[in-house]
Amino acid sequence: MKFKIDENLPEELAEEFRTRGHEADTVVSEGLKGAVDPIILQRVQAEKRALLTLDKGIADVRAYPPAEYFGLILLRPPTTGRRTVIAFMQRHLMCFR
Repeated sequence: MKFKIDENLPEELAEEFRTRGHEADTVVSEGLKGAVDPIILQRVQAEKRALLTLDKGIADVRAYPPAEYFGLILLRPPTTGRRTVIAFMQRHLMCFR
């Protein structure tokens, strides 16, 4: 599967996905840090990637209808520290097992 990691998530998640056989890149590595959501989502659509994010605005189905994307994954861990987010991913996403 192909993923894009939003700037509000630890960049090392991309490497975690790659070591498990997935394609993954980051918003930051592509020079999109600080870009508005529509720009990031245009790139996600063009690249046919699933976006992982902590941004609740992405969950607005009126603005971003799910059928138009390959995946919009909103993560809601109890806190947003690096270790917490990585542990959350390891516990809850099958591709991390």
